[in-house]
Amino acid sequence: MFTEESFAVFDIEGLDARMAAIRAEIQPVFQQLDEYFVSELRPLVGHVLPIHIAQHRRRTAHAPDFTWSAMGGDNRGYKKYPHFQLGITAGYCVMWLSFIDNPLNEQKMADAFLADSAVFQQLPSDFVINLDHTRNTYEPLTEEGLAKGLKRWRDVKKGEFQIGRVLTREELVKLTPAEARQYMLETYVQLVPLYQLAMSVK
Repeated sequence: MFTEESFAVFDIEGLDARMAAIRAEIQPVFQQLDEYFVSELRPLVGHVLPIHIAQHRRRTAHAPDFTWSAMGGDNRGYKKYPHFQLGITAGYCVMWLSFIDNPLNEQKMADAFLADSAVFQQLPSDFVINLDHTRNTYEPLTEEGLAKGLKRWRDVKKGEFQIGRVLTREELVKLTPAEARQYMLETYVQLVPLYQLAMSVK
């Protein structure tokens, strides 16, 4: 599970030094947790979700302030498809269902979500949304904000949509590893109906 040392990785200066710490401190946690989540989610989603861990290979200067893993897509990649994401930055970790970088059928998926608001009403009140995966921001899940965010995702070329939960650094370190893992799993399980609805769109 993530620890204070995991979050402290983002205090390390320099691309090479921070990436070395990400590979040593964070990526093994991604692999271990994702394997568990994929196993638990398989009977719910009906297939094995491929695991992809961000390598940040395109970076040449600036050290990443956020790193992530994805569960979904195919063996070649995940951005064209709805996928579950586990990410960490200096202040918190996130558990998202993500639709980023113009996935296939994104307008139809957004319309399906707009037409079926009931699928969101079963989510707990602490769920949040993010409309730009390149920024470490999020906002509360409200009826008005959800509709606005979904319409932006549908209508704006660079529109994106992520929904899930956030565990702050302070919250996470107070939990036992088992408690944190269970919280993360519960988050993904509650997102499965949205994943299934999105995957049903052709």
